[in-house]
Amino acid sequence: MIVAIANQKGGVGKTTTAINLASALSLKGKQTLLIDLDPQANSTLSCLDREAVDLSVYDALTETDRRLADVIKPATNHENLWVAPSRISLAKLEARLVGEIDSHFRLKDRIEAIRNRFPYIVIDCPPTLGLLTVNALVAASHLLIPIQSSYFALEGTDDLLETIEKVRARANTGLQILGILITMHDRRTSLARDIHQQIQKVFGAKVFKTVIGKNVRLEESPAYRESIFSFAPDSSGAADYYSLCEEVMDRG
Repeated sequence: MIVAIANQKGGVGKTTTAINLASALSLKGKQTLLIDLDPQANSTLSCLDREAVDLSVYDALTETDRRLADVIKPATNHENLWVAPSRISLAKLEARLVGEIDSHFRLKDRIEAIRNRFPYIVIDCPPTLGLLTVNALVAASHLLIPIQSSYFALEGTDDLLETIEKVRARANTGLQILGILITMHDRRTSLARDIHQQIQKVFGAKVFKTVIGKNVRLEESPAYRESIFSFAPDSSGAADYYSLCEEVMDRG
């Protein structure tokens, strides 16, 4: 199962979800690969020491003799979790591959060689609908869309859904929407409940039963370069992401 986590809107909990879903899968004993396609490299820095990163996904996607296996590192804080790290150089990928006939298929081709090693692959996408995100959508079997529980929750989803349909039409006909994940949800407010209902009205059964609530420990964990499971395993944030993991496994 290859899960791309995408939403071109920033600040919706996309990277938090990528880190913690991949970590939860690894805690279930599943060999899991987290591919960081975001040039900001926050997923990478939450799982690896900065000095351990000598090669990145950029090298694997741009050098013909470089394999994805060459850049993968074991995570420092979880067994069974591996990371294909990012660097700021990924921001140059679009310019580097402009005009290349296989530019949208680079990641898919690189994953094929290591696919059998990892039952689960989680791809953290950047907050854009550019070449990196399209590579993730072409390579993925499933798409998870995090949506923040806020007034402008559905803003921009039309553009994302249009991109998905374009990818499905030719490059990846098997791409499925795994689910819509509501994040940063404040269960105490009537506004958040109204937004939850609005999202369910639009996406129906695609909305995960699990909702990621607002949680101080969950907000703090990235600052300490840890997943919620190593930082605060008894927190409600850890319980939420463990529940999401189980739902993902059931849906897959």
